[in-house]
Amino acid sequence: MTDPRIRLPQTFPLPAVPLEEAVARQFRLVECVAAHFEGQQLFEADAGVVPGLGRPRATARVEAVLADFLSAEAAALVQGAGTGAIRAALSAVVSAGDPLLIHRAPVYRSTEVTLRGLGVRTVEVDFNDRSALSSALASGGFSWAYVQHTRQRLADSYEPGQVLAACRAAGVRTIVDDNYAVMRVPACGVELGADASCFSLFKLHGPEGVGVVAGSKDLVERVRADNYSGGGQVQGHQALDALRALSHVPVMWAVQSRVGAEIAERLAAGEVPGVAEVRVANAQDRCLLVRLDRPVARELPAAAARHGAAPYPVGSNSRYEVAPLFYRMSSSSLDDAPALADWTVRINPMRAGADLVLDILRRSLLDLDDLHDPHAAHDPKD
Repeated sequence: MTDPRIRLPQTFPLPAVPLEEAVARQFRLVECVAAHFEGQQLFEADAGVVPGLGRPRATARVEAVLADFLSAEAAALVQGAGTGAIRAALSAVVSAGDPLLIHRAPVYRSTEVTLRGLGVRTVEVDFNDRSALSSALASGGFSWAYVQHTRQRLADSYEPGQVLAACRAAGVRTIVDDNYAVMRVPACGVELGADASCFSLFKLHGPEGVGVVAGSKDLVERVRADNYSGGGQVQGHQALDALRALSHVPVMWAVQSRVGAEIAERLAAGEVPGVAEVRVANAQDRCLLVRLDRPVARELPAAAARHGAAPYPVGSNSRYEVAPLFYRMSSSSLDDAPALADWTVRINPMRAGADLVLDILRRSLLDLDDLHDPHAAHDPKD
């Protein structure tokens, strides 16, 4: 039943952080905490626009920890999670009609709304094509570029650090969408030289709605100046909650990446009948793209849910997500490759091991076989 025209493209996953390095990162984060907090302050959550700070003291201390950990000049916590962080950073540096250099690819939906609302004039160039990028930068027509760290197209292969270096050499400043990248890759945007990294702490097991802009002092100060209202502040209890959650994320994500690699290897070896292809991809979060040998991808999440899988995301690695995720491909990936919708599912192991993920996939495909052909015979080993 496999359609020979339907194939997964070659993917170029971003490098993952090995477990031992993740342990070292956890220790370094706690060292940064100790440098900016006296012991009892970790239990003291305040609120409001503190005179002289413009935000809660606990929030300011957490911002200092994050800036220190990411080797950034400054950091600001904002409401609105990753989308709010991107919106805050872009609003601080570009206005309606300003040119903004972006990658030629489907734009993440919430970012598209932000760009439309700001009224910027986006100019697309293929970041995979170094020559095209160099020509665009040499034109002198840009002050700012916007880079998404994880892949917008399945076949994207550009190295974010090289794109940022090219922009910097041309005098073009950069804002990076580091959602799904911070603590999952060896270095995020600001660590690679970007002017700002924007990301969600909700995707790092923090509380709902908290985002970060970390980067150059001038940009972060503009973000803070724009966010002068008391109702817009991240309160102290939210900031401390996010910091506590962050302390276990490096190791958790390293384990998750290792499990994903094991699943991919076992699927490629043919362990689960009905799987035609598998790819590891950063689409958006690091995940597995599993192409099936029959077009039942739209039905698979509901079947997998009956065996304990999560059928939809909450924040893609939020604190709510424990069970493995079986879901459709991301909207931006489907915009780029719509033919895969019926054939390909996205699987993220979350906190699960490889055995559980493979067992759920195997049982779900058997359920769908029975649904479509009640008289089908199964190998008793299945």
